[in-house]
Amino acid sequence: MSTKAATFEAEVLSRTPLAAHLVRLVLGGSGLAGFTSTGIPDEWVGLVVPGQFQSRYYTVRAWDGERLTLDVVVHDVGLVTEWAAGQCVGDTVTITEPKGSFAMPEGAAWLMLVGDLTALPAIARIAETVEVPTRIWAEVPDDMSTYLPAAEVDWLGQPGDGESRLADVVSDLVWPQGDGYFWMAGESAQMRAIRKHLMRERQLPSTAYDVMGYWRAVAGRQPRAVDPVRQTETGTRP
Repeated sequence: MSTKAATFEAEVLSRTPLAAHLVRLVLGGSGLAGFTSTGIPDEWVGLVVPGQFQSRYYTVRAWDGERLTLDVVVHDVGLVTEWAAGQCVGDTVTITEPKGSFAMPEGAAWLMLVGDLTALPAIARIAETVEVPTRIWAEVPDDMSTYLPAAEVDWLGQPGDGESRLADVVSDLVWPQGDGYFWMAGESAQMRAIRKHLMRERQLPSTAYDVMGYWRAVAGRQPRAVDPVRQTETGTRP
């Protein structure tokens, strides 16, 4: 028998623009009393905003036991974008229980993180969590250097046509020696191409990487409307 996932009501305590396309929301209130973090650094929650019934998924940037921080990418249109672009402080939202995917093997000697702006909150939290040498490649439209001030980052400007080039970036990477872990998130078609590269050209075992499709470029940008899953050669896995 299936069990319905827990949900939590939260109040928007503050809204802080971090860049032209990124807004930080801090949520709190008594409705979060039962919320428990997974402790997985790329964990995400479903977010339902006022006037809507569908979830959109966002990385938990931080949880201090009382307040939940979400860094929300804002773009042209979308259920959450239009709400987050306005004065949403004081609104009540619904949060689903968190899930996570990051699973760096014990003994990994290095970590490579790659992603677009939607992946940046997870990249930041992962980089703050791990204790192995970490290198980051980030494809973003704005100057985000203050977002990852202490990390070693290759900042990749977003192409003028808005189409991601991360598959090309990954195919040209110089990989460190020894065993490590590769984590990446971004546009789903790019993630499929990268997954094939990692399996066929790099011949990495499935435990050595995590490739997450966060959004789809179909008839314009489609936000994180689907709960992310780890991808394999033949499909997906939880």
